Amino acid sequence: MSQAAATPAKRLPFLSERHIDPHAYPDGVAFHDGQYLPMSQAKISVLDWGFLHSDATYDTVHVWDGRFFRLDLHLDRFFGGLEKLRMTIPFDRDGVSEILHNCVALSGHRAAYVEMLCTRGASPTFSRDPRQAINRFMAFAVPFGSVANAEQLRTGLHVAISDKVRIPPASIDPSIKNYHWLDLVRGLYDAYDRGADTALVLDFNGNVAEGPGFNVFCVTDGRLTTPAVGVLPGITRRTVFDLCAEIGLAVKAEAIGVAALRGADEVFITSTAGGIVPVTTIDGAPVAGGKVGPITERLMALYWKRHEDPAWSSAVHYP
Repeated sequence: MSQAAATPAKRLPFLSERHIDPHAYPDGVAFHDGQYLPMSQAKISVLDWGFLHSDATYDTVHVWDGRFFRLDLHLDRFFGGLEKLRMTIPFDRDGVSEILHNCVALSGHRAAYVEMLCTRGASPTFSRDPRQAINRFMAFAVPFGSVANAEQLRTGLHVAISDKVRIPPASIDPSIKNYHWLDLVRGLYDAYDRGADTALVLDFNGNVAEGPGFNVFCVTDGRLTTPAVGVLPGITRRTVFDLCAEIGLAVKAEAIGVAALRGADEVFITSTAGGIVPVTTIDGAPVAGGKVGPITERLMALYWKRHEDPAWSSAVHYP
């Protein structure tokens, strides 16, 4: 081995502190290679197609006050993604559910962000044929995180509309939850450059699509709409439809132009990581006076109330 190769990373002048992995991981538990591990020990090979090609699918469910919220719907979407990507795992729905429950119970978290994922894996011969790869299933539970902080949940987000275009559904089926985020990340940097909290990107027709990890709704004259095509059919998005049906609010998935979103009476986003979050500023201009609207507030309250309902949630059995 050469002297340069043997030099510890801390002595290399071109490595800043920012680029040295501090091995700081969230407090949590992972299921990996058939065993439960601390998050810091859950690793994949650099040759895994999930890392090299973003060839993976996943789903994220949250636990609130010791209860999973709508886990069955997340399992539906995860197994649907596996089938569409021609991946297989050695667990059925009950098996995955048990693993997720165990990750949370072992972590002790009462509020958790819980992910199940499958990568294409790697081929023993580094073959470029995806059929030669051995699919890898993993899961983990870490502390709950939100797309918005407490102040943003109270007063609303500032969202910027980026001109970046979401990957069209003819290329990637948006119902398969995936890690293809470069369009979304580029949109985020557009938003940050304009002083916003987060971004919305456009669809292939120039209409509003979605943001990094969330769907968007607008309210106009008491009627709710959300983008129809080119977006992930989010579970929280589905929950808004279900809540609207219960309380008699009209809601429809359809194309939403940029001008229509900016001119709406209320705007909010939906995500497993945060629930229903108000948007009160778009591209620096206030949405209907810059206050959280009454329909948004009502749906937010109903959403969190449903977390106590056994028909919508299931308890974690902690040791």
